[in-house]
Amino acid sequence: MKLEDFDYELPEELIAQTPLSDRSASKMLVLNKNNGEIEHKHFKDMIEYMNPGDTLVLNDTKVIPARLIGEKVDTKAVIEVLLLKNIEGNVWESLCKPAKRVKEGTIISFGDGSLKAKCIELGEEGIRKFELIYNGVLYEILDRLGTMPLPPYIHEQLKDQNRYQTVYAKNIGSAAAPTAGLHFTPELLKDLKNKGVNIAYLTLHVGLGTFRPVNVENILEHHMHSEYYEISKETCDIINKTKEKGNKVVVVGTTSVRVLETVATKYGSLKEDSGWTDIFIYPGYSFKIVDNLITNFHLPKSTLVMLVSALAGRENILNAYKNAIENKYRFFSFGDSMFIINK
Repeated sequence: MKLEDFDYELPEELIAQTPLSDRSASKMLVLNKNNGEIEHKHFKDMIEYMNPGDTLVLNDTKVIPARLIGEKVDTKAVIEVLLLKNIEGNVWESLCKPAKRVKEGTIISFGDGSLKAKCIELGEEGIRKFELIYNGVLYEILDRLGTMPLPPYIHEQLKDQNRYQTVYAKNIGSAAAPTAGLHFTPELLKDLKNKGVNIAYLTLHVGLGTFRPVNVENILEHHMHSEYYEISKETCDIINKTKEKGNKVVVVGTTSVRVLETVATKYGSLKEDSGWTDIFIYPGYSFKIVDNLITNFHLPKSTLVMLVSALAGRENILNAYKNAIENKYRFFSFGDSMFIINK
C-alpha cells in the first residue's frame, strides 16, 4: 500500500481553528461501513444509533500543559519543549526546537526558574530526553508555566484551556487530546446511561504518534511510536459481556481503538492490562472488538486515516471525506465528527 492512496485535497478554510460554544452541536457524518451510505446529522443525534445494552468506550486521559518556552541557562537562547511522555521518575521524552541547539548536558530554565530541564540523551527528529529539576508538584508547576500543546495547524489562541479536554478527562499524561471525545457533554452522557447504554473507560496517553507524519512511500515500512495504556478489569468485563450478548461496542476515538485491539491481540480477549502499544492498524486488519467508531476527520496521509480505512474501507472513507468537504464540514481537532456504523 502506498502513502498516496490515503491522500485527499482539503481547503485550508475547513480546518477548524476554534471549538464550538456547544460541544455537542457539531455536525456528524454517519457512514454505513457495509454499503458506504452517508447521512448528515448533528453530534447529539448519536444517541439515536445506540441501543440498550450497547457499550460506549471512552479514553479518559487528561492533557497536561505540556508546551513550555524556556531559555538555555548559558546562552539565553529561546527553546520550545513539548513533553511527550514520562519514561520513569523525572525523565521525560520530549520534542524540542530548535533541536540543534540542545546537546547532551544542555540545561533549559522555564519561567522563574522553578522548573529546569537537563538533556540526558539525544534522539532523532527533534527528540530529546530530559531530566526535570524542580521542587514541589510537577503538574502544579506545569499548570503555571505550560500551555496546551495544540496541533500546529491551529493558529488561534485557545481562550478556555478546558476546551482541549474531554468532560470526563481524569488520568493525567497526554501530550494531545483524544479529540473524538471533545463533542460529549455531561448531559449527553447522562442521556445515554438513561437509555441503558453502558459507559466504559480506558486510558491511552497520546504521545508522539499524534505529531509524527508518515515519511515512507510504502506504509508497511512506517513504525508507530509507542504510547502507554491502561484498561481495568471492570471495563474488560463490561465489553466482554456486551460482545457475548451480541450488542455493539461503540468506540470513541482511534486511541481507544488501539488499546482494545492491542489487548485483544495479546490475549485473544479483553483482560485487565497496562503497558505500551505501537500497534499500526491499516487496511487488511481484522478487528476483534470494535463494532462502531466515533471519530473526527483526520489529516491526509496520516495513520489515523489508515485506521478508519481499515474499519470502513478506503474507498468509503475517501468518498465520505469528499462528501464532508462538499458540505463544508469542519476538519481536525476542533472540527466535526464522523460516526462509522455497522448496519
